[in-house]
Amino acid sequence: MPYKPKKPCAYPGCPNLTDKKYCKEHERLENKRYDQYQRDPAHKKRYGRTWQKIRARYVKQHPFCEMCLKEGKIVPVEQVHHKIPLAEGGTHDMDNLISLCQSCHSRIHAERGDRWHNKTVQGRV
Repeated sequence: MPYKPKKPCAYPGCPNLTDKKYCKEHERLENKRYDQYQRDPAHKKRYGRTWQKIRARYVKQHPFCEMCLKEGKIVPVEQVHHKIPLAEGGTHDMDNLISLCQSCHSRIHAERGDRWHNKTVQGRV
């Protein structure tokens, strides 16, 4: 199957072509800018080295998407999700975690309306 044609980098004045929104050089700059100005400063405290260890342990115990397994599909885990978000008082306890594929994780956040700020997606699968 042929690749999609590359498109110009979205960074103002950049002539580079890319498969993503930004070229590699400007993607780093945009990620740094996002972390500095738009991301909640408490994010690094909640998702530091301790979280990486907890996540790795959970993925070893639950290597497949738990929502897909209920439907009889075997899909490898891509995200470990907090059922009750840390920002809302959740914890890193094992009973508050669920392993998900990217599709199921995106669906949960779309239904909650906390990621893309669009609540019209509710009810769709």
